[in-house]
Amino acid sequence: MYNILICDDERDIVSALKIYLEAEGYRTFSAYSGREALRVKAEEDIHLVLMDIMMPEMDGISAMVELRKDSNVPVILLTAKGEDTDKILGLNVGADDYITKPFNPVELLARVRSQLRRYMQLGGGAVQDGALTIGNICLDDRSKEVTVDGERVSLTPTEYGILRLLMEHPGQVFSPKAIFRKVWADEPYGAESTVAVHIRHLREKVEINPAEPRYIKAVWGQGYKIEGGKQT
Repeated sequence: MYNILICDDERDIVSALKIYLEAEGYRTFSAYSGREALRVKAEEDIHLVLMDIMMPEMDGISAMVELRKDSNVPVILLTAKGEDTDKILGLNVGADDYITKPFNPVELLARVRSQLRRYMQLGGGAVQDGALTIGNICLDDRSKEVTVDGERVSLTPTEYGILRLLMEHPGQVFSPKAIFRKVWADEPYGAESTVAVHIRHLREKVEINPAEPRYIKAVWGQGYKIEGGKQT
């Protein structure tokens, strides 16, 4: 059974989400501020977080910053239609996905299943022989670890999925829609901006100079690829 933390200051939304998720067999925990969400996360074994952005005491963005200091649990932001800037900011600080209110329950459950599937695969997927190495980046899919220059880097499940996809096909260009379909396992609505934010965040973790990447390259008008950089 998967444990899902629902954090929103609107109690009606929390109640509705609990009904949808518990009907699918999930166990739910409730919080009504970012600070309360962090407390619940510290006390319970949480597998996924649904986090509102605008909340009292501590907003969802601030809570995300604190959460990502010691956890890679998937986070889906619950956003209002006019919060485009906050959506991008949330992705930048480590959110895995977002869904706009009022949400479609079918879409919400599909996104939850997708994030949980990738998260559990990251933690206990099938063992594969060997590791992928490009330049100074090494991805070991057996231990689900990524190192750069021998130093372990902490990636979210989404970042790990993108990096693995690119490293499995060095030199091949993937459009944002193709990346979204393969990594999110979902239809690529808004794929360009969502993928771009995760690529930027991934570069910050694996590139020496994210502004001039050696590995993860953008191909103008086409998408992204990974190239081998010279060892230093």
